Amino acid sequence: MQFTAEHEAFRASVRELVEREINPHVDEWERAGRFPAHELFPALAKIGLLGLEYDPAYGGEGADHSFTVVAGEELGRIDCGGVPMGIAVQMAMATPSLHRHGSHELKQRFLAPAIRGEMVCSIAVTEPDAGSDVAGLRTRAERDGDEWVINGSKLYITNGAQADWICLLARTSGEGGYRGMSQIVVETSRPGFRVSRTLDKLGNRSSDTAELSFTDVRVPVSNTIGEIGRGFQQQMEQFQAERMIAAYLQVGSMQRALDRTRDYLAQRRVFGRPLLANDHVAYRLAELSAQLDLVRHYNYACAEAYLRGADTTRFATIAKLAVGRLSREIADTCLQFHGGIGYMEETWTARFYRDSRLMSIGGGADEVMLNLLARLDGFTA
Repeated sequence: MQFTAEHEAFRASVRELVEREINPHVDEWERAGRFPAHELFPALAKIGLLGLEYDPAYGGEGADHSFTVVAGEELGRIDCGGVPMGIAVQMAMATPSLHRHGSHELKQRFLAPAIRGEMVCSIAVTEPDAGSDVAGLRTRAERDGDEWVINGSKLYITNGAQADWICLLARTSGEGGYRGMSQIVVETSRPGFRVSRTLDKLGNRSSDTAELSFTDVRVPVSNTIGEIGRGFQQQMEQFQAERMIAAYLQVGSMQRALDRTRDYLAQRRVFGRPLLANDHVAYRLAELSAQLDLVRHYNYACAEAYLRGADTTRFATIAKLAVGRLSREIADTCLQFHGGIGYMEETWTARFYRDSRLMSIGGGADEVMLNLLARLDGFTA
């Protein structure tokens, strides 16, 4: 992938925003258990981050996917995992279906203010008994005239406690399995919607993660995104965007972790010389850097395929699997090479160790990625 001067200027603007508007506040937001999305997102919108690939008619930048790659890598330099996750939900997880399949009216009412950072949005698929098994979801939307009446619950919902609207996947017919689902925009101000609780997580603490409850929530049928009954297929498309941005983010995060570890080891002296002078340490870091380069360029191959209009399901699946596993390995090594201080909460390594663990679970666990690959490659009976 070739990056132009325009890409590099954009990269510099995102990096400057991260250093000015985000990193100085991360410790405070981690302690609070959420970052102030309604305050932060308008600043992101000013440099076009929330609508990079979206139609300028709704406030988008009309850029191509290569700019999303740059944005992901730079947002990965944020000093925690929770904030970039919340941003990624807004820019590439909760809005792609609305942009691709939504009506003009829906896009004016919900997409445009999300791109401006005036509304916070979220994606609600996972349920207490239906995580990776999307076909098992039970939340129902029953039609009553021109309205859907929604009942059910959703779990592990990023931005769930702050969202103004939610891209909800629900059953809209009696058909079982993958059939009969629809995506519906649900405003959180609707009577019957409730944030049941926010969740206390191992990592990504600055990201508010919620359990949501829907009790006879009424929304217009016109809030349906795309065709009624095609929600599952649309959500599968949206999952690919989610997995791609997650892989881009994590590459930026891993690069920053290796850079910070290298700098620490260069000045940390043990037995009269820098720790970086130890061959084992240097070779291990070089090995991880090489592996990171491989996944970075695999991301670029995935992005180029997407730009060509190819189906990136296999690319995105492999990228998420590989990046998740490598991030765990890099997090463990960085902590180990910091020694005792790396195990302390005062050091960035502890947070990175906790936050990186989610990459192999959220958005499709490693085992789900392997199951999908096995089916794509004909390795199942």
